[in-house]
Amino acid sequence: MHLLNWRVVSGEWRVASEPGARATGASIPHPTQDLTPLVRALALAALTVLCSLLPVSSLAQTPTYGLGRTPTAEEIRAWDIAISPAGTELPPGSGTAKEGAQVYAQKCAACHGATGTEGPRNRLVGGKGSRQIVAYQFATPLWDIINRSMPYDKQGSLTANEVYAVTAFLLQRNGFIQETDVMDAKSLPKVKMATH
Repeated sequence: MHLLNWRVVSGEWRVASEPGARATGASIPHPTQDLTPLVRALALAALTVLCSLLPVSSLAQTPTYGLGRTPTAEEIRAWDIAISPAGTELPPGSGTAKEGAQVYAQKCAACHGATGTEGPRNRLVGGKGSRQIVAYQFATPLWDIINRSMPYDKQGSLTANEVYAVTAFLLQRNGFIQETDVMDAKSLPKVKMATH
């Protein structure tokens, strides 16, 4: 039995019957010799993409060197606090603008002013620009921002009821709801914002 070796001779492929033997015999066309240039280009592109993906998969399997650990389910739940426009992730709780006025005076007015228009930080009532509440498409991101990052010096310290109340206060001050409207997980996503 002879092993076949492919050898390129003068741009043609020839078969040598034994390793190290000189390529002789009938000329055999290269496997891609009869393909059109477009098919060759596509094959080369596919090969390039395939080769570029190989290093990515190998990086995913690199050793950890004993650093870090897999987070617990409780830790993941604590970090998973994003609120969608539909509000399906909103927690239990509720608040009104009247209740929110008290929380705002105690925990927000120092940065945003007594009425939300003075600052020195962002204006929360009225105004123009993409960072103003009147520019929001949905009410739920307002709740999310207050919950995650306010007050500035004690981020995440407000209870869910306080966050609902401050959200209601700011929505009422910007003319989106009435002072007696109760904001909770069901009513907040239904608030019609000016840009939506």
